[in-house]
Amino acid sequence: MGKKPGSATGRPRKPKYQVFVSHATSDKWIAVVFCEKIEAVGASTFRDDRDLNGGDDIPEQIRLQIKQSQELVVLLTPDSVDRPWVLLEVGAAWGSRKDFRIVPVLYHVTVDAIPDIIKGKKAYLLNDFDEYLRELEKRVNK
Repeated sequence: MGKKPGSATGRPRKPKYQVFVSHATSDKWIAVVFCEKIEAVGASTFRDDRDLNGGDDIPEQIRLQIKQSQELVVLLTPDSVDRPWVLLEVGAAWGSRKDFRIVPVLYHVTVDAIPDIIKGKKAYLLNDFDEYLRELEKRVNK
């Protein structure tokens, strides 16, 4: 049996651990930094403003990328907390499967602002994002 392309051992590569980053357009700079930091610990990321192309079916791509991801990080700010697309992404992730991890990150909003669907999830303040990254790195390297 021959080697699979891209695999030195002939075994298929394990798919990269993917994190879907949900944010409002106005919070793009923070989302870019999130992606850089998440990728630095070994996960891949999906961010709609970067990874969707003209003509893509946005709702279908969101569903597909959530399905391919192991978790979703949602940046909750005064601009994003009530945004329909952010709420749609959170809802799609919540409904995707039982073991799907959703991680709220709060910036200038209180815990009360967390959408009801994920109020029970452990949230991080933006200043504690490094703690999330340490936990993520353990999951990526399992």
